[in-house]
Amino acid sequence: MNWKENASAVLENDQVQMRPVTEADRAAIRELAKDGHIWRYFVSRVGTDAEFDTFFSGMLADQASGARAVYVVVDKSTGAVAGSMSYGNLFEKDARLEIGWSWLGEAFRGKGINRWAKFLLLQHAFETLSAQRVEFKTDVLNLQARAGLRNIGAQEEGVLRSFNYMPGGRRRDAIFYSVLAAEWPAIKQGLLTQEKLRQPAEAQA
Repeated sequence: MNWKENASAVLENDQVQMRPVTEADRAAIRELAKDGHIWRYFVSRVGTDAEFDTFFSGMLADQASGARAVYVVVDKSTGAVAGSMSYGNLFEKDARLEIGWSWLGEAFRGKGINRWAKFLLLQHAFETLSAQRVEFKTDVLNLQARAGLRNIGAQEEGVLRSFNYMPGGRRRDAIFYSVLAAEWPAIKQGLLTQEKLRQPAEAQA
């Protein structure tokens, strides 16, 4: 299977829909991007209209070239665009890729959207693309992102010190996580079981 042609797809479950980014998403993404908290640990800053246009045009260019499969995350409970995530560093011959470039708007954090978006991306990577390794990396200071990765079953692998420059000149220590194909069936079952246990409690609230 050719990853460049098949990494992008429409993915969905009861909670979220993931679809490839298009120009029509510019206005919705622009509105979400005004939340400065999103960019605290990003390798780029989006604080002005010009910076946003550069950022969004980069999303479209990467999607068009196949450098990344850039997804828009839609909250199915409201139909609203919630944020974006991507596949990148796609090394098909080695059957490995990265899930990253992940962010959600303020109103959509802490609602399980991140977990289910990552679930769909993992499922597509392992069950459709036949990946053997899916990796994630984040700033070692980003404790919230690290907790989120542990919550989806990703294994912490280690820190690459002084990995890259951040806006403002700080050198970031990057911490890596991964999920392997052999681990996916148990992780998938665990996430689905968590959802089944969570629904009755929410229904009673």
